[in-house]
Amino acid sequence: MPLVLQTELLGFPWPTRDPFLFCVHHLDHYPSGDSNMQPPEETRQGRILGQDFSPQHDFRMYHGKSFPGFPYHPHRGFETITINRQGIVDHSDSLGGAGRFGSGDVQWMTAGKGILHSEMFPLVHEDRENTLEIFQIWLNLPASAKMVDPHFKMLWKNDIPSLEQKDQNGHSSIIQLVAGQFGDHHSPDPTPDSWAADPKNGVMVLVVEMEPQAELLLPKVDLPEVHRTLYFYKGQELIIDDKSLKSGLSISVEPSQDLIIKNGAEASEILVLQGKPINEPVAQHGPFVMNTQQEIQEAFSDYQRTQFGGWPWPEQEQVHDRKSPRFALHSDGRREVPKSNDHHDN
Repeated sequence: MPLVLQTELLGFPWPTRDPFLFCVHHLDHYPSGDSNMQPPEETRQGRILGQDFSPQHDFRMYHGKSFPGFPYHPHRGFETITINRQGIVDHSDSLGGAGRFGSGDVQWMTAGKGILHSEMFPLVHEDRENTLEIFQIWLNLPASAKMVDPHFKMLWKNDIPSLEQKDQNGHSSIIQLVAGQFGDHHSPDPTPDSWAADPKNGVMVLVVEMEPQAELLLPKVDLPEVHRTLYFYKGQELIIDDKSLKSGLSISVEPSQDLIIKNGAEASEILVLQGKPINEPVAQHGPFVMNTQQEIQEAFSDYQRTQFGGWPWPEQEQVHDRKSPRFALHSDGRREVPKSNDHHDN
């Protein structure tokens, strides 16, 4: 049986397979921030502010006009998993929730029946560049969970297993276990209504860093129907099942067999998404993902009527204080901070 089932070129967004809906990798080399944590005015010249996705630039403002990022916008019917590799992300939502998370942290948000949220990238450093690197992944919800109450959770970097696997030649691979099980190791629990909350669904999310010439064993999974995809986004070459694969590929592999990944002459980085498909109809319109077009129409109607609770914050592009450490403020008023914290941890 071939181990490499299919390869596709990475685009924007990256191709995904059920139960995942969307995956995008943001890497932006933001300059040092001005006194308001914004890109200096001269660096914003020539951009279409509010719709700045041009790959010709070192950084993008996305939908932000003052701050880079994504001002408040609605979601219903799925989950977002935001993996922060570098930089600062500020979260705010329509339920009064808020947070700041940095390099190594992950935010997991179940939109459920509907939420407004913003994801902004304040340039907290005035004396150096503010590089940002994140993955945003959309994980579908089954019909039975599409209208659950919204919920978000922070997975702080100190709570996420970071596993080292050494090959017989002493070369290392470092695995950040965001979701699921790897060997005898388990990730932190996701949000309670997530498709990933049931181990029988085999959801696994890994970020892997491989030293040059390293070999990595990705163990098989003994669950039927599971999809497993590797996103080879940084490096020169991987060899899988005697196939030489260049970077910039989405690689669908056979999950029922152990997989040996051999790295080439440069350090490589891989994102791994795995999960049992939900196998339900998908009706999607922008930020709403349901099972039927009627449910999409209902989502628009509900949003127009309720604004999913309205926006309790003074700005559409809400950011937190420059000196704020990483934190999470939940809708019930509970505030949490990671065990190890500083102003930016970046």
